[in-house]
Amino acid sequence: MRLDLHVHSTASDGTVSPEGVVERAIAGGLDVLALADHDTVAGVERAIAAARGRMLHIIPAIEMSSTFEGTDIHILGYFVDIRSEAFVEHTRRNHKRRDARMAEMVARLARQGVTITRRQLDEQRGSAEVAYSRPHLARALVKAGYAGTVKDAFGRLIGNDSPAYVPTLIATPEEVTGVILSAGGIPVWAHPPAEHFRRLLPRLLDAGLRGLEAYRATRVYVRLAELEEVARKQGLVLTGGSDWHGPESGSKLGDFYVTGEEVGDFLAVGGM
Repeated sequence: MRLDLHVHSTASDGTVSPEGVVERAIAGGLDVLALADHDTVAGVERAIAAARGRMLHIIPAIEMSSTFEGTDIHILGYFVDIRSEAFVEHTRRNHKRRDARMAEMVARLARQGVTITRRQLDEQRGSAEVAYSRPHLARALVKAGYAGTVKDAFGRLIGNDSPAYVPTLIATPEEVTGVILSAGGIPVWAHPPAEHFRRLLPRLLDAGLRGLEAYRATRVYVRLAELEEVARKQGLVLTGGSDWHGPESGSKLGDFYVTGEEVGDFLAVGGM
């Protein structure tokens, strides 16, 4: 069994529609896909409908944003009830905060002589219902000629250490963990940052954290051996995914996958 448990679509900051993600996942030989868009479950039903009758199982998921000591912390929620009222409220708060955050980042860039208009930003997101995120800004910077690639835009202009960076400040990690639990989901810490891992972990465990994202196609923030050791000691499940946002990364869906054996405990908790 081949699984990718961390994929994005145009419902948040990906470049491929939920239906297109399904087609690419099938073409890439995946058996299970978790559509985990940022702070929204708007694409999940579309993905499930597109996969109906096909050889692909969709896990309803979300990647929720939070902030800890100025650093963005992402918590994945799996097997969630996408109609949960808790998600409706979080989505509303997320949209409002991300609008304000993007306006501040654009203003900070302008002070550096880098001018991006609202129209240029809007061209990079699927619709007005999609909340702004940094990949939208990165793509606008590339199109405007300020950066060569999305990676270059993050590296020089809007990365976490840049003068233009503004944290999301939507909620605390404990709060979003609670939202996922209230929606019947399994909260998993996505790509845990090494500098905060040991200090934040006890707080997340107290809040009900159930797993750690250990297997990644891109940068590994905490050593796999350390994540496996913590998972054993704390009774946590391990997950993995590509964090795929679209073909601009140079990879295809299915290039990276985890196996049923690697994430067997997670699947068992989810009833698969």
